[in-house]
Amino acid sequence: MPEALESKSVNKTSVLFVCLGNICRSPAAEVIFRDLVNSRGLKDHFFIDSAGTSGFHDGENADSRMISALKKRDYSQTSISRKFIKNDFNKFDYIIVMDESNYQNVLKLSSDADRSKVLKMTDFKSPKNDRYNHVPDPYFGGDDGFYEVIDLLEDCCANFLKSINS
Repeated sequence: MPEALESKSVNKTSVLFVCLGNICRSPAAEVIFRDLVNSRGLKDHFFIDSAGTSGFHDGENADSRMISALKKRDYSQTSISRKFIKNDFNKFDYIIVMDESNYQNVLKLSSDADRSKVLKMTDFKSPKNDRYNHVPDPYFGGDDGFYEVIDLLEDCCANFLKSINS
C-alpha cells in the first residue's frame, strides 16, 4: 500500500506538505524533507506526504521541470499528485502550506481543534531568506524559479525538522 494511503502510525510524526496543484512546491518539499529525515536515520519515525488544494492534477506526476531540477540536486521525486481532503487532519500532525492561499483553503476544511496543525513553510525560514513571506510558485516562470524554490525549501525543511526534533 502506498505510504500516503496507510493509516497514521501512533509512533510516527506525520507531516503533509500542501500547495495548489501538488506538482511543484509540495512534492519538492516532500522529497527534500524525506531526504533530510533519512539522512539523519529518522526514516522509521516519520510519515511524510504531499497534497494540493485544487485537485487539478490528481494522479499526475510532479511537473517535469521540478523533477529535473530536483534530480540535478540529487533528489529522486516519485510522488503522485492528490487533493487535500478533510480526513488529512486525522492523519497528520503537521500540515505545512506553501502560501497564504493554500493556508486559507486548508483552514476552510478545518475544525477549531485542527487549526494548530496548519503552519506556513516560511515560518521556518532562516534570516537569509527574510525576503520570502511564502514559497513562490515556479509553474509559470522559467527554470530558475524551480531552483529558487528548492533553495528555500531546503532551508525551511531543515529548520522545521530541527524545530520538531529537538
